[in-house]
Amino acid sequence: MANSTELPNRPRPHLKVSRNANGADVVIAGLVEGSQGPLIQGLAPRVVKEAEERFGATLAEVAVRAGGKTKLGSTVVLPWSGNSLVLVGCGAEGGDDENLRKAVGAGARTAASLAHETSLKVAVDMGITSPQQVRIAAEGALLGCYKVPAITANPDTLEVSTVTIVSNARGAKPELEKARILADAVYTARDWVDAPANVLYPKTFAASARSWCKDLEDVTVDVLDEKDLVRSGFGGILAVGGGSAHSPRLVRVEYAPRGATTTLALVGKGITFDSGGLNIKTADGMYTMKSDMGGAAAVLAAVGAVARLGLNVRVIAYGCMAENMPSGSAWRPSDVVTIYGGKTVENGNSDAEGRIVMADGLARACEDEPDYLVDISTLTGACMVALGNHTAGVMTSSAQAADTLLDASEAAGEDFWELPVRDEFREQLHSDIADVKSTGAREGGAILAAAFLQNFVTPGTEWAHLDIAGPAFNEGKPHDYTPIQGTGFGVRTLVQLAANLAD
Repeated sequence: MANSTELPNRPRPHLKVSRNANGADVVIAGLVEGSQGPLIQGLAPRVVKEAEERFGATLAEVAVRAGGKTKLGSTVVLPWSGNSLVLVGCGAEGGDDENLRKAVGAGARTAASLAHETSLKVAVDMGITSPQQVRIAAEGALLGCYKVPAITANPDTLEVSTVTIVSNARGAKPELEKARILADAVYTARDWVDAPANVLYPKTFAASARSWCKDLEDVTVDVLDEKDLVRSGFGGILAVGGGSAHSPRLVRVEYAPRGATTTLALVGKGITFDSGGLNIKTADGMYTMKSDMGGAAAVLAAVGAVARLGLNVRVIAYGCMAENMPSGSAWRPSDVVTIYGGKTVENGNSDAEGRIVMADGLARACEDEPDYLVDISTLTGACMVALGNHTAGVMTSSAQAADTLLDASEAAGEDFWELPVRDEFREQLHSDIADVKSTGAREGGAILAAAFLQNFVTPGTEWAHLDIAGPAFNEGKPHDYTPIQGTGFGVRTLVQLAANLAD
């Protein structure tokens, strides 16, 4: 695998909708907090009655005695007619879509953990009545089933082969297909982030992105190698990638359906490994840096999903790919780099490399004259200090741009918090020898990075900068539908944004 130019295409669980859970090895139902105490959400009355006769108590009482809780995402497993029943906490009655997505995801993770020698058929029976709930539940289930790909002599086994959403809702199949496409895009982004840096480097990342978009209608893929980057003047990507044996790449994917009148441009940071360059990181700080390409993973996965969904909006995604390594050819602090389009940058710190490759991508994306421009990156530890590991920062050119992005993130179920970009941060970026300096004071580091990037956005462009350093990579325990390592954060928001902008 280490010598492959493409990552393996792993099988995904089959997804369907049915009126019952017949044939399932594991059934997932809800445990909600009602006005009179815990209640079962889902399962046919006949099934609940059979359980009461078997256990001599209500199913909710049995679940609580076994350690079940109504707290969102908590799970308990009960024996069930030779198989298993997973009851998952859903919080209070009447929870929102994201609560449903999280609850089903937690149940699916628990169900997947019950697989041993053979893969399981899992049914989600949680009283789902509308096509939208079918989609939300299917998203949660598929995302919860994800397993980090192992590189081993023993082939990966599919822990869950089939996910069935139990519902009588009419018109659910198109919503089910939407869920499958979206989950497949998130899986793809997670696979890219999870891949070790000796497997995923700019050349192989670009090849895998091309494969992901292969044969899609109205999609073109262009990959610029180091010679192309030199000819076109992408000095930022070349500078950052200059210290590595793996040469950099810029991947441009355009989805242009006939009749689309709105253009969305996406720019993603694709640092396939960040050693810090000559400003080298600590050993502990370097260990997770295979994940520093989560922004490029998000935009490239998202444009593939938008094309598969057939949304009537032109989307152009740029993956700015480089490996930041120390060597005799590495860029140095105090170097002056010429970004695409001619602006120059004085390098303040070689470990602030993400904003340099993003500057190239933003400058190029502005030539497409987008109606809305988004850049997304695992950019600053400062954003993690400010917002923690589950919330991403958003900084924009205007209140309208912020509302547009936040509306999409809320509908997608991903958590963002707006931070201001003030003039005091722009003033810190003064350079005596170049147009702008890449670094400034430590305080407000996430905002300072956004202020730097705005130098490369054409004035008047509706623009949003997304710093996903916290939620893009999970170093803790899995939770709800979020696995360990790569999370695929940002994909759902970008796809929803495209849907909102579609004609």
